[in-house]
Amino acid sequence: MKLSSVAFLAAALLAGLQMCASSPDSIVNRSSMNLSSVPTDLPPTTEYLDLSCNHIHRLHKEDFRNVSLLRVLNVSWNGLELIDAETFLDTPHLTHLDLSHNMLKNLSGQQYLLHTGNLAVLNLAWNKFLNMTMGAEFSFLIKLENLTVGAQNMHVGDFRNLAEVKLQSLALSLEQEHDYEAGSLMDVQAQSLHIYFSKGKTMLNDLIADALSHFPNVEMKNLTGGYNNLTKQLSEVAEIRSTRLSLNNIQIDWKDLTQCVNAALRTPIAYMNSNEAAITKPPIFETEVSETSTMESFTVSRAVVKSFFFSQEAVYNFFINMPVKHLTVVETSIIHMTCPKKQSPTLELDFSNCALSDSIFSRLEGQKTIECETLSNLTKLSLPKNNLKNLHLLSKRLKYMVSLQQLDLSINSLVYDGSSECLWPPTIRFMNISSGGLTDSVFNCLPKGLEILDLQNNQISVVPPIIFKLKNLVSLNLNANRLRDLPTCDNFPMLTEILLKSNSLHAPSMTKFKSCPRLKILDASHNPFTCTCPLRDLIRFGINAENNKGHTGVKLLNWPHGYYCIYPENVRDSLLNSFWISEISCDPRVLAATILVPAVVLIITVFFLCQHLDVPWYISMMWQWTRAKHRARMHQLRPEELTSVEFHAFVSYSQHDVDWVKNYLIPNLEGPAGGLRICHHEKNFVPGKSIIENIISCVEKSRRSVFVLSAHFVKSEWCHYELYFASHQRMSVGSDSLVLVLLEPLPQYLIPSKYYQLKAMMNRHTYLEWPQDRAKHRLFWANLRAALQADLPNAPVTEVSE
Repeated sequence: MKLSSVAFLAAALLAGLQMCASSPDSIVNRSSMNLSSVPTDLPPTTEYLDLSCNHIHRLHKEDFRNVSLLRVLNVSWNGLELIDAETFLDTPHLTHLDLSHNMLKNLSGQQYLLHTGNLAVLNLAWNKFLNMTMGAEFSFLIKLENLTVGAQNMHVGDFRNLAEVKLQSLALSLEQEHDYEAGSLMDVQAQSLHIYFSKGKTMLNDLIADALSHFPNVEMKNLTGGYNNLTKQLSEVAEIRSTRLSLNNIQIDWKDLTQCVNAALRTPIAYMNSNEAAITKPPIFETEVSETSTMESFTVSRAVVKSFFFSQEAVYNFFINMPVKHLTVVETSIIHMTCPKKQSPTLELDFSNCALSDSIFSRLEGQKTIECETLSNLTKLSLPKNNLKNLHLLSKRLKYMVSLQQLDLSINSLVYDGSSECLWPPTIRFMNISSGGLTDSVFNCLPKGLEILDLQNNQISVVPPIIFKLKNLVSLNLNANRLRDLPTCDNFPMLTEILLKSNSLHAPSMTKFKSCPRLKILDASHNPFTCTCPLRDLIRFGINAENNKGHTGVKLLNWPHGYYCIYPENVRDSLLNSFWISEISCDPRVLAATILVPAVVLIITVFFLCQHLDVPWYISMMWQWTRAKHRARMHQLRPEELTSVEFHAFVSYSQHDVDWVKNYLIPNLEGPAGGLRICHHEKNFVPGKSIIENIISCVEKSRRSVFVLSAHFVKSEWCHYELYFASHQRMSVGSDSLVLVLLEPLPQYLIPSKYYQLKAMMNRHTYLEWPQDRAKHRLFWANLRAALQADLPNAPVTEVSE
C-alpha cells in the first residue's frame, strides 16, 4: 500500500473511533490483491474497506449494495477511470472517500457525489484533471471538512460550487505544468490551505499572494526552489490574513531561509514552523536577524545541514537572537546553543531531542566561562533527551534566568555528587528531572521554590533529610525508582500529591502519613507487595479510601487493580482488597493476651480446685510412697545384717498420743491389712530392765524406727532418748531407718533449741502428715506400710489376730 493511502486510512480510522465497538470483521483490507473489480464477498458489517493498489478501472452501481454500513472507502492507486452515478446510492453512511492516484479526467462530471452527502473527507488528488472546475454536485457536500484535489489549470470561478461549503482544510496537489489565475481561490472557505508541490516545481507568485491574503493557516510542502517569490510576497502583500505558515519537507539555501524568516518576522504571521528542512550552503559569517517582531512562535524540527564546513556559531546565533516569544528547535543535531547578544524577549525555549552539552548558553573568554545573562525574560526551558551530564553545572548555566518557572531536564544522563551547592534561579516552580539516573543526593540540588517535582525513572532509594525545606512543594513524582518505604513530609510541609508507582515497596509504613497533613493523592500501585502482617495498614487504607471511609481524605490512585501480592507464592497476583490477615495473628499484644488470659484463668482455676480437693497432698503422699518403694529396692540389707532384727519398726511416741497409736497406728500396721511386726514399749519392754536398756534393745531389734511427732513428743525427755539412740543406730547401720509421722502441725519455733537433732532431722527427712480428712487415711497408711515393708527371714513367725 502506498504511503498516501496508509495515511488516509489512518486518518479515517481516527475519525471513526466511535465505531471501535463494532464487530471484528468491520475492517476489511483487500489492498494489493490484484483485483479487477470490487469483491462480491464483502461482509455486510464492513465499515472500513481498503481496495487500494489493485486494478479496478470502474466502479458500478451495485458494487457496494451489500455494505450499507460502509463509512471509509479507499480506492486509490487503481487506474480508476469511471464511476457510475449511482455507485454510492446504498452507502448513506460514507464519510471518508479516497480516489487519489487514479485516471479520473473530468472534475466537473463526478455525478456519484450526489449520493455522498455525509462525506467529511474527500481525496481526488493526482488524477488526470485538466481543469479545477468543480461541477454542481460539489455543492451537495455540505458536511465536507477536508478536500484534497489537483488539476493542471486553476481559474477564477472553478470553486464557485464549493463557495457555501465551510471546509477545515483544502489541499492542492500541483502538477508539473500548472497554470494559476490570480483570485481563483477567493471562493473557497477554509481555515487551512495545504499546497503540495511536485518535485522541481517552484512557487507561483499569485498563488502565494492569494494563500497569504485569504487563509489563516498555510502549509507549503516539497519545495526545492523559488523561495525568492515567497520572500517577495511576504514583503509586498498588502494584507496578510495568514497567522500560521509552515514550510515542510523542503530543501533551502541558508540565504533563502534567513531572508524568508526575516520577511515573515515583519508580517502579522504569529506562528512559523518548518519540519524536515534540508539546509544547503550554510553560513561562514554572521547573518543578521530582524530585531523586532510580533511573531509568537518559531519552530524547526528534524532539520539537517548539508555541509561539513560552516560556522555553527553563526547558525546558532541567528536562531537564538530571533525576537519571538516561543522558539523551538527539536530533533535536530545541534551540539551547542549560544547566548543572545542582547536582552531577549523570548519566554519559552524548547531544544528537545537534540545533542546539547553542558556548555549550553555559555562562552569561553580565555580561561573564564561567561554565563548567559540575556535570557532574563525566559519562563520555560525544555531540554529533554540531550547530552547533558552535570546537574551542578547546569544550575550555573541557568542562574541568571531570573524569570524561569518551568524547567525540563528529563531523559539526560545527569549526575550530582553533592560536593557543590547548586545555583538555580529561585523562581523555578516546575522541574522535570525524570529518566536521568540520579540518586538520593539530588534532593540537595533542587530549587527551593519548587511546587511540582518530577523525579520518576531514576535510581532513588530513599528520600534523605535535606539541608533545606521545599516549603512550596505540592506534587512529588517518584514513580519507577527504588524506594522501599514511603517518604515523610518533614521537608515538604505543603505536599498534596505523592506518586510512587513501580518502586520497591514491600510493606510501606502508613504511619509516615502523620507527617503529611495536606496529602490528597497517593499512587503506590505496581509495587512488589509482600502480603504479610506489616501490609495490613495499607490494605485497610485502600479499602477505606475505596469506600470513602476514614478522615484522611487521601485518594489512592489505581486502587484496587494496581495493587497485588508478589509474595508469598500461594497468594501471588492476588489483589490486596481480597487479601486479609487477622488482627490476632499480627499484633503480639493481642496474641499474648489471647493466649495468656485463658492460661492464667486455667491455672488459677486448677490451683483453687487443687486446694479444694487437696490434690497437692495426694501428690506429695504418692511421691513419698514411690520414694519409699525405691529405697526399699535400692537399700536391701544383706541377710547377715538382719540376724538380730525381729520387728519391722519400733514406734516412739508420747504417752499423750497413746490413744492414736493404739486405735489407729497399731491396728493398721499389725492387722490383716498391714502384716507388720511392731515393737512398742507397752508391749515389748522387758520388766526388770531399765528404760534405757529397753529402748536400746527395741531399737536394735527393729528394722526401722517410727517417731510420732507432736507437741507432746518434743516435751518428752524419754522420746528424745529414743530419737537419739535410733539416730545412732542409723549411723552405725548406714541405712535410712528413721520414719517421721507428723501427727499435728509442728512449727520449728516450738522445738526447744537443745533438741537441735530433731530440727535437723525434720529439715533432712521427708515426713508423713496425718490427714484430718478421713478420705485421705487409706493413702496415708499405704505410704507408711510401704516405708516399713521389708523381709525378716530370721524373725519368728507371729500369728496375726483376726
